[in-house]
Amino acid sequence: MRAAVVLAALAVLTACGTATQTVLPAATESGRPVRTGSDTPTSTSEVDVEKGGGEPALVTGVRFTAHDTYDRVVVDFDGDVPGYNVKWVDELVEDGSGEPIDVHGGAYLQITLFPADAHDERGEPTWKGGPIYPANLSNLADVVRTGDFEGRVGIGLVLHRRAAFQVKEQGPPNRLTVDVAH
Repeated sequence: MRAAVVLAALAVLTACGTATQTVLPAATESGRPVRTGSDTPTSTSEVDVEKGGGEPALVTGVRFTAHDTYDRVVVDFDGDVPGYNVKWVDELVEDGSGEPIDVHGGAYLQITLFPADAHDERGEPTWKGGPIYPANLSNLADVVRTGDFEGRVGIGLVLHRRAAFQVKEQGPPNRLTVDVAH
């Protein structure tokens, strides 16, 4: 009996570790993405995808739109989809300086792309405008460029509330989508 209690306690403690979502590259059929399940996001776990070295991907734009049950943010690339990390943060800060960014929301989702740049070889931005892009969608209030520093591009999502999200790689053309439930 005592052994069963100890085993049950160990199972619970083991399950309390950091959870991560599994992200698979987009399946394609004749160059078009194939839907592999429900579109409604169901997880709030951090996503961390490492990719091999190589040339930094070039962010060419970030766009957003509303769907029936979620808001979608799309990051467009010239080159392969780089590694990325998507996680909840307490506030959005500028990459490099660490200074807080003056945006207000109920929750903040930070996307970090690596290796990636949002500028060309002359230093000209390839993702124009900003750094704050008003979205005014059901849950997504703003999209914020938090940085383009030392091979890392930061994108902050200002949300009205914390909600489930999912991350998908799609292509061609290569892009990363982040869907956040309403």
